[in-house]
Amino acid sequence: MSAVNKEIKRITTHVLQKMKTDGERISMLTAYDFSMARIFDDAGIDILLVGDSASNVMAGHETTLPITLDQMIYHAASVVRAIKRSFVVVDLPFGSYQGNSKEALNSTIRIMKETGAHGVKIEGGEEIIESVKGSSAPAFR
Repeated sequence: MSAVNKEIKRITTHVLQKMKTDGERISMLTAYDFSMARIFDDAGIDILLVGDSASNVMAGHETTLPITLDQMIYHAASVVRAIKRSFVVVDLPFGSYQGNSKEALNSTIRIMKETGAHGVKIEGGEEIIESVKGSSAPAFR
């Protein structure tokens, strides 16, 4: 009996862009740990968000404010170890990017290097525009 070759197609930014262009639905769920991430990945979820809501859901805090960058890295690394296919996005926690663009870049670098995640998400408006564009990037118009 021959083995069936089941190639797992990893979700990348290019795959997501093609799905959007083709009008395909893109699924996304929040995961904070290895076990749930494995279940979601095996179920074919396209994107897993490691949300700062881990502060509420996993640690029992009333808000997302107490979660630290180190704690987000811990949760994100657990999720990344579980997946074979899903695209993993990690929230930058409050206080790790609002100060200036260098702080935002350093926090992003830590998450990407220490977790293997595929992207980061930050929240805000004009008050964080420097963090988004960086000090040497052209201004948004």
